[in-house]
Amino acid sequence: MRSTIGQIRSYEKSVQLLMVNQFTINLGFYMLMPYLAAHLSGTLGLAGWTVGLILGVRNFSQQGMFLVGGTLADRLGYKPLIVAGCVLRTVGFATLGLVQSLPALLAASAATGLAGALFNPAVRAYLAADAGERRVEAFALFNVFYQAGILLGPLVGMVLTGVDFRVTCLVSAAVFAVLSVVQIRSLPARRASDKPSARGEGSVLTSWRSIFQNRPFLLFAAAMIGSYVLTFQVYLALPLEVRRVGGDGGASTAAVAVLFAVSGLSTIVYQTRVTAWCTARMPAGRALVWGLLAMATAFTPLLLATALPVPEGNVGRWLFAAVPPTLAALLLAFGTMIAYPFEMDTIVRLSGDRLVATHYGLYNTICGIGITIGNLLTGVALDTARGAGLSALPWISLIALGLLCAAALNALHRTGRLAPVDHAPEALAPAKSA
Repeated sequence: MRSTIGQIRSYEKSVQLLMVNQFTINLGFYMLMPYLAAHLSGTLGLAGWTVGLILGVRNFSQQGMFLVGGTLADRLGYKPLIVAGCVLRTVGFATLGLVQSLPALLAASAATGLAGALFNPAVRAYLAADAGERRVEAFALFNVFYQAGILLGPLVGMVLTGVDFRVTCLVSAAVFAVLSVVQIRSLPARRASDKPSARGEGSVLTSWRSIFQNRPFLLFAAAMIGSYVLTFQVYLALPLEVRRVGGDGGASTAAVAVLFAVSGLSTIVYQTRVTAWCTARMPAGRALVWGLLAMATAFTPLLLATALPVPEGNVGRWLFAAVPPTLAALLLAFGTMIAYPFEMDTIVRLSGDRLVATHYGLYNTICGIGITIGNLLTGVALDTARGAGLSALPWISLIALGLLCAAALNALHRTGRLAPVDHAPEALAPAKSA
């Protein structure tokens, strides 16, 4: 822990603030979002399709607007987009707790999604710029703060929602309001170099065309889709498997909580050590391949468990329901620890330090679409497995996906397509206005 604190202090104040900001963003988001569906269907009594529509609008508005958010960040500066996103999420979360009509709920949900599209690419581009040559290490620390917010947020939200969901919404909105003020006062204004090539001046379509013509970047984004599909199974396939084996009681709820805790805590404790070990021993492309291989093997415990009979006793059944998914969550976390810092650094290198936020925005959109399709197919595999008695099918499919993406990344690495684009690094200059 002391070494991690020492690493954090070695960075500029802007980088430190961005890391704390991301923790706070995730804290405010995850104290509310896990409980929103229950509020909409229970307290407000909305139909299931309506709940799905409201949640889908949030996801669509975020994934669909990432490219726009990244483009605006490159043109207007990173700070204005970060602040605008936090202010918009303040309004959106407060509205979710105060309104009941469907149009107002849809508008609030769309606002919270758009907020993420505004600040996510800007935060990552800002962090990459100010971290300089220490980007990999910075993104490793960033992931520690990121996971800490995910881990703590639901716990705070559970306490607040026990009082009233409206309290949760207002507290979450207050978190983003305070974060907005802190960033306005303390976050230095940054933007890309005054060179038009770095800022993306000229027409937006010209800037977008140059990115869509960046074939190595697009191939890399496509190859990384599988990593996002695999890691998302912590929220989809693993909890469903716990409940399939262990039932719907409190024991299964506890088992799901354990796998979430293991995933988050392992990242907080080991992320910087894993990154330092990988940095000292392998190039970025090789680390990405090993990260995907670790994610692929994460589903092996679940595959092996399908060959064993489910124990009859309560304790044995609970262990059978909890241990394989928890091991899978742990291996997924380690795979992410290996890959994530190098993944974020590779995006910057493939951009040639030009239109970095726009590249992050398009990358998030591509992976977001991949997650949607991947989760749909995973759901089909889970339903098919139950109906046909092929319990191994989902895990074989996910292992195959991980191996396929690892092979694609290995091909990109071996052919040199993950090497830096031949552009001179662009320096950052203070923005003329925030």
